[in-house]
Amino acid sequence: MSKKISTALISVFNKEGLEPIIQKLHELNVSLFSTGGTYEFITQLGIPVTSVDSVTHFPEILGGRVKTLHPKVFGGILARRDNEQDNLQIKEHAIPCIDCVLVDLYPFEDTVKSTKDEQSTIEKIDIGGIALIRAAAKNFKDVMVVPDKRYYKEFMDILESQKASISIENRKKFAAYAFAISSHYDTMIYKYFNQNFQLPYFKESHLDLKVLRYGENPHQQGWWYGDFESAFEKLNGKEISYNNLLDIDSAVQLIRDFDEPTFAIIKHNNACGVASKENIYDAYLAALSSDPLSAFGGVLIASGKIELNTAKEINSLFFEIIIAPEYSNDALELLKSKANRIILVNQLKHLSEHTYRTVINGLVKQSRDSKIETDNELKIVTQKTPSKEEVQDILFANKIVKHTKSNAIVIVKNKQLIGSGTGQTSRIDAVRQAIEKAHQLNFDTRGAVLASDAFFPFADSIELAHRAGITAIIQPGGSLRDKDSIEACNKYRISMAFTGYRHFKH
Repeated sequence: MSKKISTALISVFNKEGLEPIIQKLHELNVSLFSTGGTYEFITQLGIPVTSVDSVTHFPEILGGRVKTLHPKVFGGILARRDNEQDNLQIKEHAIPCIDCVLVDLYPFEDTVKSTKDEQSTIEKIDIGGIALIRAAAKNFKDVMVVPDKRYYKEFMDILESQKASISIENRKKFAAYAFAISSHYDTMIYKYFNQNFQLPYFKESHLDLKVLRYGENPHQQGWWYGDFESAFEKLNGKEISYNNLLDIDSAVQLIRDFDEPTFAIIKHNNACGVASKENIYDAYLAALSSDPLSAFGGVLIASGKIELNTAKEINSLFFEIIIAPEYSNDALELLKSKANRIILVNQLKHLSEHTYRTVINGLVKQSRDSKIETDNELKIVTQKTPSKEEVQDILFANKIVKHTKSNAIVIVKNKQLIGSGTGQTSRIDAVRQAIEKAHQLNFDTRGAVLASDAFFPFADSIELAHRAGITAIIQPGGSLRDKDSIEACNKYRISMAFTGYRHFKH
């Protein structure tokens, strides 16, 4: 059932895009009501408008904090047109019915980002506007609500096609928009007030939505919620997919843990190549040689600027995405030679403090694993002490294993990943897989180091490491059988460091 708009209340903070709607409503003979700056804006357009205070006979007070909060306003919005008692009361109190409410709220979220001043932030908590939105949405059977400027175009299209007669389907759809806006607004306010208290209530909201080509597989639907543009500048390439996003996330989490020039190649959320060298060029060559076969179709990430010499080497590899903080002009021109190749500038300043996963129709939340072990935190538990070079390598390996699917083992030599065991159901299988991978790629594991994301439940992993020539091991410790692993290391003259921190990743 369609209802004609005869009256509209307009109260917006941001006037951008408003003029065409005002003009169209006037053209359709809709009577306008407004407040404050919006009233002045409409008046300057030369269009007739009635001020709200001339209806309420009550002025704006408290520096504009109270404008529309009055029975003559909300009565006109909430009155049920098919309710006899409502109609009698409307007539008795001379309340004009409002058929359309158009609001754009105070920019609370933008204010939080732009200032640390609490009073300025508090003043941008909209009270009247949010009440108008909720009231109009509640009475969608009789009232059309436009709750945010992002819906101006759609509303304008409806006015153009349906004139001032709005269908019940559109009124209900815009009511859903209204509650999306109001709930998001309240969530942002809650998060602001909860910064210092950490109340344990889950409140997340994102209005920025991108429909992806598909989900993890082509038969699944996929959506992205978030502000990708604030984290990355996209310079080239096709649309980013669901799986691309997962790999990009894994890549940026890994690279953030390294301070020196480092290059990593990610495949299915695990690193197949990582190296730290004196420069990005050498780091890329070493990372690629970690596993050239797996690097095909991977996601590449660098901790530093990509110059032309590095780009020439990279250009011969088929890959999905490259991420770096900066590219030289000639390097960028070369990398752009493939139209589908996604090129991103890493502008990510920080990661959220918490991570979330859906489980059993609910979700779990945890603090992010941001722990990076240092040399002075290591507890050497063996008779043999690792050399300076081995300490550097085990700390390097520990950063990689932290970002590898459990059960995880990585083998490193000279700050280069040379073998990894990922996602295994037993620790010994992960060790075996890492060693076999290194040998398949013709790496000499003698003198290499090994990192484990969790403790060794038995000494069999130490036996296997010894046969491969591993000379140093880093692990959390904490097993009831730690003594067995320590004794095995002492037997084979392997140094071992405990960190006290497990790094499961599931």
